Amino acid sequence: QLQASGGGLVRAGTSLTLACTASGSTFIGYAVAWFRQAPGRDREFVAAITWSGAHIAYADSIEGRFTISVNNAKNAAAFLQMNSLKPEDTAVYYCAATARFNLATLRSRYGYDYWGQGTLVTVSR
Repeated sequence: QLQASGGGLVRAGTSLTLACTASGSTFIGYAVAWFRQAPGRDREFVAAITWSGAHIAYADSIEGRFTISVNNAKNAAAFLQMNSLKPEDTAVYYCAATARFNLATLRSRYGYDYWGQGTLVTVSR
């Protein structure tokens, strides 16, 4: 079971780090991703990483501002470091994981089997 945390209300230009935890499990053998959904919009891909870190993908809209990482300790965690936040980054952020990944599906929400409950990020002007 995944749990996303770290959201909040921040000002534009500041930073925030989201965490995705899998209590009692590791991410070894999994791909982990972050998606986000703004009000009235579809859920969109943000970033993904394979468990070894060998493959990382970002949405073009991130423009180098976000960094995804993964910790494969027993109580696994994946992180999304978000810098230079913009009001358009406001959304509910979801983490997701799958053991059946391939490079072609890393960016697709349909490629993930496990989802966290979402954490709200609000960026004010």
